[in-house]
Amino acid sequence: MTKETVVNELDRVVIKFAGDSGDGMQLTGSQFTDTSAMLGNDLATFPDYPAEIRAPQGTVAGVSGFQVHIGKITVYHPGDKADVLVAMNPAALKANMKNVKTGGTIIVDIDNFTTKNFDKAGFDSDPLKNDLLKDYSVIEVGITSLTKECLKDIDIDGKSVTRSKNMFALGMVYWMFSRPLDQTEKFLETKFAKKPLLIEANKKVLYAGLHYAETIEALASSYTVLPALYESGLYRNISGNVALAWGLITAAIKSKRTLFFGSYPITPASDILHEVAKHKHFGAKIFQAEDEIAAAASAIGASFAGALGVTSSSGPGIALKGEAIGLAVMTELPLVVLNIQRGGPSTGLPTKTEQSDLLQVLFGRNGECPAIVIAASTPANCFDFAYEACRLSIEHMTPVFFMSDGYLGNGAEPWRIKSLDDMPEIRVPLADKSEEDFQPYRRNPETLVRKWAVPGTPNLVHRIGGLEKEDITGNVSYDPLNHEFMTKIRAEKISKVADNIPELTVDGAQQGDLLVVGWGGTYGHLYTTVTEMHAEGKSIGLAHFNYINPLPKNTDEIFKKFKKILVCELNLGQFVNYLRMMKQDFKYLQFNKVQGLPFSVAELKDQFENLLEKK
Repeated sequence: MTKETVVNELDRVVIKFAGDSGDGMQLTGSQFTDTSAMLGNDLATFPDYPAEIRAPQGTVAGVSGFQVHIGKITVYHPGDKADVLVAMNPAALKANMKNVKTGGTIIVDIDNFTTKNFDKAGFDSDPLKNDLLKDYSVIEVGITSLTKECLKDIDIDGKSVTRSKNMFALGMVYWMFSRPLDQTEKFLETKFAKKPLLIEANKKVLYAGLHYAETIEALASSYTVLPALYESGLYRNISGNVALAWGLITAAIKSKRTLFFGSYPITPASDILHEVAKHKHFGAKIFQAEDEIAAAASAIGASFAGALGVTSSSGPGIALKGEAIGLAVMTELPLVVLNIQRGGPSTGLPTKTEQSDLLQVLFGRNGECPAIVIAASTPANCFDFAYEACRLSIEHMTPVFFMSDGYLGNGAEPWRIKSLDDMPEIRVPLADKSEEDFQPYRRNPETLVRKWAVPGTPNLVHRIGGLEKEDITGNVSYDPLNHEFMTKIRAEKISKVADNIPELTVDGAQQGDLLVVGWGGTYGHLYTTVTEMHAEGKSIGLAHFNYINPLPKNTDEIFKKFKKILVCELNLGQFVNYLRMMKQDFKYLQFNKVQGLPFSVAELKDQFENLLEKK
């Protein structure tokens, strides 16, 4: 008979799974996330990968983590500090203990807490026997040894036995938060469909973890987080990179263009290539190029042929694509360039998040080379802004940079699946084959957009290339005045895009003492902090930018309504310096973080309160 337990209801909870790269923490966190999503919880996740492919086992550099924030109320970010930390070894404890709430629960695999592993993690002594964890509820569990005991009668190899221990930890946490096991059971049956012994082993360990948590005295109560209230519809849990891929496919279908995706693998953008490749039945064409230059050039060639050309990378690859992007600007062809940012410069921090490529996409090409720049702000709206990038690129016949980052690309949240009818129209400026006097650079007088002439269409023969074009005819021109005219008109064409994008909105106070400004993936933390402080009576608002070049037409109007403007970003001040150049009538304060990590609500709140207190 099991002891009677108390089930406490929570509004939200933050859980962190951490261990060596081979401990299966990403899978464990994903399973807890998917199960919670199926129960109707709102959620946000933050997978945290080691930057080194083969970091030494048992070291802090090799720790892989997965944080998930679930709630019955709306969740905008993956949480500051964890309520529960599962640490599979001392290094995982070392890397994450500072990010556990005081009084929080830490579950450790005691089998890995050895002197050798203490040394690898950088502990001077056993952290379980000194005062280091006195402010936490520590549960010591022999996860590895109990897993081995559980599977002693199943004929699988020792490596597979050890790999199953993550299911023991998952079973414990499922019991703690009243989660059902059926979703994970179905996952195991699919994953190991051809290996029935592994299905049996992992299920057995999963239940063993649940039953262990149910019976030990250290866990006198369990918790539950009730479903959130959602708008009616069909939902799925989706990562930013998957949502982005789906947005591209949807835009291609809506515009009746073939999606051509030319890319070269790079962290953290590779998942987009993988996802698009799964959906070739929608007509998508995928080309994994030999290098970044070929990837961009192939996408431009596809656009010249009438397809929707897309290429993707992170900062190092975007640098290599620069000349080709200039070709797309000169030829005035649609090209969507996806930049999933990571820490830099050079190889930098491949698995960590940052916003340090903004000035690169704005100005990192030779000559006067303007392009549209937009940024997603949540994993789910990567779908919307990928679609928007395609719409703007096609309608304005120009390259568009779509900005995301490792935090958004790898993070996940519930997303309400949309119908194709829900999406805005994409007006394709195709040249008409019936035109008697077609000229490739004759422009729409309002938008300055030239028409898209697909090769092979009668009466639409024209020249194309990287040399300067003569106005109207598109012939090669070295005329100084023509070059100046074409340079100005390409820039003016981009500025007119402001007529085709939404105006800037403000959350919280609509005018007052402090306007917080952000862009891209910082939205969740900024929104949570500002709305909480505004609810407390503080005169504070948030203006978050998704459209960066051009800026929304009402930006000045918004900025004039506040006494102080504070720009927060995960770099040393790239957007704030852009604003100082573009909007010179305002004085800007800045708050920056460059640690490969998102902002925390706590640090933002301290910063905002200090500014509000200063007269």
